[in-house]
Amino acid sequence: MIRTKKSLGQNFLIDDKVLNQIVNCVAIENKAVLEIGPGTGNLTRYILNKKPKHFTVIEKDNDLTNKLKERFKENLNIINNDILNIDERSLFKERVIVFGNLPYNISTEILSKWIINLDNYFWFENLVLMFQKEVADRIIAEYNNSNYGRLSILANWKLIIKKICDIKPNSFLPKPKIDSSLLFFTPRKDFYKINDPKNLEKITRVFFSNRRKMIKKPFNQIFNGNPKILEKLNIDLNLRPQNLNFETYYKLTEEYENLRS
Repeated sequence: MIRTKKSLGQNFLIDDKVLNQIVNCVAIENKAVLEIGPGTGNLTRYILNKKPKHFTVIEKDNDLTNKLKERFKENLNIINNDILNIDERSLFKERVIVFGNLPYNISTEILSKWIINLDNYFWFENLVLMFQKEVADRIIAEYNNSNYGRLSILANWKLIIKKICDIKPNSFLPKPKIDSSLLFFTPRKDFYKINDPKNLEKITRVFFSNRRKMIKKPFNQIFNGNPKILEKLNIDLNLRPQNLNFETYYKLTEEYENLRS
């Protein structure tokens, strides 16, 4: 009997209908596949049935790792480590399809890490990831929406994001107190060129430090009220951070990098 560990944010997906929906989001046969946090291997079993070319799973929990080895023998490559400590780009010689019921307590950290480390090379074909619904709502939010913020801007920079479905607590063991959402990510072929993603993080951090106030203060803090940038980007300083669209934040980051070069 496996005891779930709250410290690792463990909630195991047990709903066969949802598991089947997840595995049918994208063609897996003869592809390289990576699963993050397989837990007891419920989704792992479905993935194996689709006959991937290579299949690697990353599981931090030592007890679960041993159970996975017992259950699946030599059918997959099991890495017993923390996903945040791994350079996924070094694991495969080809682009992979990634599945993950991400631990709720570090899900945004994992996604942010992947986006920041992308450079101009995508090591994955698609991401099929599950988040707390409230986190997913922030990831897919458009501007002029109360959920729109730093995570929305970062996630949509290099990725096209589609919501597949919401998932109720009854689909998990133990039952979480909140709903979850399944998101499907595809790399953007054309994305705004930013030299250092950390500059985008800085711009959004400063602008959203007080999301209910007008953007005049953060703009002045970064650009010293530069009127040329205001005119070039057609920015109204009476707006609030959530009123600026994705592209405006990418352009602001570009202007910031130009000032520093």
